[in-house]
Amino acid sequence: MRSTFTGTAGAYRFTLLAGAATFALAMPGTAFAQEEEPEVEAPDSSNVIIVTASKREQTLQEVPIAVSVTSGETIERAQIRDVLDLQSVVPSLRVSQLQTSSATTFIIRGFGNGDNNFGIEPSVGVFIDGVFRSRSAAALSDLNMISRVEVLNGPQSTLFGKNASAGVISIVTKEPQYEFGGQIEAAYGNFNALNVRGEVTGPITDNIAWSLDGTYQRRDGFGRIVNLDNADINDRNRWSVRGNLLIEPTADLKIRLIADFTDIDESCCQTSNLVVGGITQLAIGGVGGVFPTDFFSFDNFLNAVPFNKNQNYGFSGQVDWNLTDTLALTSITSYRELTNAFTQDVDFTSADITAETRDQAVDTFTQELRLTSDFDGPINFLLGGYYFKESITQDSNLSIGRDFRNFAAIQAAPAALLPPNPTAAQRIAVGNAVLQNVEAGLGLPLGSILGGTALTRERFAMDNTSWSVFGTVDFEPADGLVFTAGFNYTDDRKDFVIDFQALDPLANINLVDAFITGATGGAVRNRAQFQALPAANQQALLAAATNPAVNSLLGLSALQFQTPSPNVPNSVEPGRTRDDQLTYLLRVAYQASNELNVYASYSTGFKASSVNLSRDSRPLSTDYIPGPGPRGSTFAAPASPIVNAGLATPNLSTGTRFAGPEEAQVYEIGMKGQWDGFGFNLAVFDQTIEGFQSFLFTGLGFGLANAGKQSVRGFEIDTTIQPTDGLVLTFAATHLDPLYDDFTGGPLGDLSGRRPAGIPAWSLRTSATYSHEFGSSGNMLITRVDYAHDSQVNILDGIAGFNANQFTREVNLVNASMNLELNNGVALGLFARNLLDEQFPLTIFPGVAQAGTVSGYPNPPRTWGGLVRFKF
Repeated sequence: MRSTFTGTAGAYRFTLLAGAATFALAMPGTAFAQEEEPEVEAPDSSNVIIVTASKREQTLQEVPIAVSVTSGETIERAQIRDVLDLQSVVPSLRVSQLQTSSATTFIIRGFGNGDNNFGIEPSVGVFIDGVFRSRSAAALSDLNMISRVEVLNGPQSTLFGKNASAGVISIVTKEPQYEFGGQIEAAYGNFNALNVRGEVTGPITDNIAWSLDGTYQRRDGFGRIVNLDNADINDRNRWSVRGNLLIEPTADLKIRLIADFTDIDESCCQTSNLVVGGITQLAIGGVGGVFPTDFFSFDNFLNAVPFNKNQNYGFSGQVDWNLTDTLALTSITSYRELTNAFTQDVDFTSADITAETRDQAVDTFTQELRLTSDFDGPINFLLGGYYFKESITQDSNLSIGRDFRNFAAIQAAPAALLPPNPTAAQRIAVGNAVLQNVEAGLGLPLGSILGGTALTRERFAMDNTSWSVFGTVDFEPADGLVFTAGFNYTDDRKDFVIDFQALDPLANINLVDAFITGATGGAVRNRAQFQALPAANQQALLAAATNPAVNSLLGLSALQFQTPSPNVPNSVEPGRTRDDQLTYLLRVAYQASNELNVYASYSTGFKASSVNLSRDSRPLSTDYIPGPGPRGSTFAAPASPIVNAGLATPNLSTGTRFAGPEEAQVYEIGMKGQWDGFGFNLAVFDQTIEGFQSFLFTGLGFGLANAGKQSVRGFEIDTTIQPTDGLVLTFAATHLDPLYDDFTGGPLGDLSGRRPAGIPAWSLRTSATYSHEFGSSGNMLITRVDYAHDSQVNILDGIAGFNANQFTREVNLVNASMNLELNNGVALGLFARNLLDEQFPLTIFPGVAQAGTVSGYPNPPRTWGGLVRFKF
């Protein structure tokens, strides 16, 4: 079987649209950029975009960094609601939503990792008005009152104090204005979608201005829970509010204060099955459960409606002070709080098997200081310091539902004890009899195996303190020729606590060791007693205990879903990471003419260790070596630090508690040109990350490991052409050739030499925007069509029991909008996203407690609607 998703007529549509894209070169408000140079007056051109990617205001052409810029105007006209939609106009950026409304992954140039685990720092840093949002759950605010969004590709350690080894998403909102004004917009669409947003700004005094903006989104679910009266799933119910105060007591001092609050209360996410395995059909079906079989039907079968409640709020203050005509000081202070809670039926069937509940909280304080120069001479500099303090807590559990025992009994029933063509009831009766005999033999209460209320209960906590010093120096020996050197030194310290309880009694019994205890008449009950036996006796006992024909208990190992692990910190595992690193940048940029700039750079980047705050957290293989058997005998486990300290728990396996730091290096050359009616930006790069923190969702937890080395070579091009007044055509492309150069220790085995999954070779973004003015009335009709294509790619590196090439994805999305903007401030519009109703899986994962089943998340269907806007 091969599952390839290109959508209806995907290949044909790609051929037509890609051909058209060769004529549609670039996009109004989306372009690549660079980094530093003395500020110059921007030429008079409709394509000039001002950016602050280098922490200085410059035109996009001047900045020698690969940056994609999406203007607030483009966001408004394209009906881009949040950062999830942003990827439709930025080819190097990929954003995916996973298990909940707040679990989102940002990927740039193929590098990024999941954010459904709060112990893992993102490789792509998100900054909103200069404030680092450490978790994507705190970065999902609606894109309202936006000036622009800058996506910086590659390491940015010399400009952003909190290192982001893959890149940065910098969202810049509008400052309050001294002239009263604002806007209100309401949109209504299919799925009863109602989107309201507005902003108002004005003066308080001659040197104090204010603004207030807010959004409200409500939408019925894309999916329905069929067995729960078609209850909605994948709905929208969120609102946000933000207040700004701008104070300018003198011409040299500017203070901006921002407070914001976002609330999300939704049911997420739409999940279905690509492959229904034997256990799902037999055991789930046997207890009366129903499960989805059509991946794109949007039919769900759950035993409870999931919920996700998220509140994200904070305050920041930025002070810009011109100390002299040539020196300026900037201070950005912020404090933020995030609470995130959800309950999810994680077996994704109507059977009551298990559900996961999490209650998470994050408190973050940051302080940044920057001193910048603006000398007339050949040397200028930027020097900064950054402090970051964060505290994370998580309480979570997995439940045992009322059907879990019978679900297990069906799997425990030996074929030899079943009648021909057994019914589900007969399988349950035989299986329960087997479990009761096991309980009696092991001295457990009858009905206790998978008969309690909770499978696991855990509490995680982490404190992170980080500080850094960073800066750049520019040297311009001749007009237009600038040499830049930059550095960042970061010190990062994490202290974490893992309190994990595996509550099912069977999970706390090693079936090899239990057999040995029984075979010796109870004489051997612990490792010390076993190790005291003669070697020949040990080998004889192990040979019998690990033979399924002799030890009938071994067949129950598949029912040991969550096994115990030592709590951290302990005498072997201190529960802390200590990282520090010096990274640097070397670059030369040359302005060949007023229209053309070129640059070449070498930069390094760093991301500190990430901690696996999940129930899959396990000791390193250097700390513990399991003994023989399907779950690893504790009695026969070799000496190791964990064993020697008396910390070994039954059925203990190995893995990681944390992944070490990422260290990136990038070689890049670029060229930027801007002429009347035409502009382009080109970057060619060779990027490598040593120790990339590879992250795999396993269904109930997360596998975390360092890839020895992962690299990508490629190029990015973004072009804009304005062939006639009113018509702007855009084309942007990213080509990536990634490779696991060295990855031997991951959860899927040796991946060295393979192409990482999920990274398309080609990503294309193109658009056409036509603005027609009716005479000289000032009334405008603005029509926009954009197209996004990602070439076919494997979705995951692999799933046990399946070929990695079996599940692939190709993306072809068309979005369109039309707005009539009248000179009295009124605008009427129509819009559609995923206009052709393309279908593809966002990601996939192994079925929870259902070997052989593959589940996943489908992309959103076509949405459309109309809007009315009034600007005043």
